[in-house]
Amino acid sequence: MQQIRFLDRRTPPHIMTLVVCAGLAALSLNVFLPSLSAMAVHFGTDYAVMQLAVSGYIAGTALLQLVLGPLSDIFGRRRVMIGSILILLVGTVICITAPNVTVFMFGRLLQTAVVAGFVLPRAIIRDTVPMEGAASMIAYVTMGMSLVPMIAPTVGGTLNDLFGWEANFALILGLGLFALMLVSADLGETNRAPAASFTAQFKSWPELFQSRRFWGYTLTSTFSSGVFFAFLGGAPFVGTAIYHLTPTMLGMQFFLIAAGYMVGNFISGRYTRRFGTMTMMLSGSIVSLIGVAVTTAILLGDVASATAFFAPLALTGVGNGLTLPSSNAGIVSVRPHLAGSASGLGGAITVGGGAAMSTLAAAVLKEEGGAMPLLVVMGISTLLALAATEYVRQIDRREGAIATRDIDG
Repeated sequence: MQQIRFLDRRTPPHIMTLVVCAGLAALSLNVFLPSLSAMAVHFGTDYAVMQLAVSGYIAGTALLQLVLGPLSDIFGRRRVMIGSILILLVGTVICITAPNVTVFMFGRLLQTAVVAGFVLPRAIIRDTVPMEGAASMIAYVTMGMSLVPMIAPTVGGTLNDLFGWEANFALILGLGLFALMLVSADLGETNRAPAASFTAQFKSWPELFQSRRFWGYTLTSTFSSGVFFAFLGGAPFVGTAIYHLTPTMLGMQFFLIAAGYMVGNFISGRYTRRFGTMTMMLSGSIVSLIGVAVTTAILLGDVASATAFFAPLALTGVGNGLTLPSSNAGIVSVRPHLAGSASGLGGAITVGGGAAMSTLAAAVLKEEGGAMPLLVVMGISTLLALAATEYVRQIDRREGAIATRDIDG
């Protein structure tokens, strides 16, 4: 691996640059979550409409990933990353100045371009290191990035209470400008074998679709992420309507699950090389399931405490931190020559599934029904992630046995 020198575009980008790109994408997703109710009042619309700023944004990023991956394979990671940040900045200005909810949602649509911060670091890492090393490095990137969702809702809730919801988007604007300067100075081009054309990239999809491993890793990532996205879709309602939390206090509850995610990513970064990606994915789903089960038991015990509800769900964050680095490394390693397309396609399926889980969680929650429907959605998603991981393990076992027979023969 080539030596890395910070702010030298002739070497691979520093890990902090990748963390900033991923962190900016995370910030634009969740910093304003505690402000959703205030934003609904400001624009004179229903909470369900305002929640589209989350679920609609997630769906938009899913579709955009289908394009960003192939574009980066053709035009390079650097150009696509810089262009995406510029579009984010335009969208953020529109959100701040929006006179009505329609214009605001258009700004949010433009903000989806920052999903490049999720897609491209995986491809950039896979450009420079092999699979096991990629899983470890992705874990460290997401560990650093997880600091953002860990503190962003808390910061966002505080900014809302002090200055209004617009302050959240002013924060995105300032950090977006910083990320643009950093990427311009540090991110050189890592894609040394650009694809021939955009059409050729889409023609590569059948090769990915025909790979059972690709589907196994992608579904593992989809349903593992679905647990977190369901939480994003339902937790603001649970916190405000059921536990009557202020935006600042609700933001502090988000801190717990994000802190768990950071712990899981640290463990992945430290131990994936030793124990392998399969062990990390299986253990992650099991830990996540334990978190949902403990919270369910507490809820059935009629414990009327917001912290008692939210704190055990930190284990679902740990589970995601264990599972996602390995499943994402698997997605981009199934066909290394299609790393960008695989990252975009796998990411689109993952985030699309997450959008569905987020919308489902928001739809099933009613004040009279309590928080249990949210836990049901999260539990089902966790079980499906466990089943997808077992599917990959069975493929590896069968193909390993076939290879052994071929050698013996």
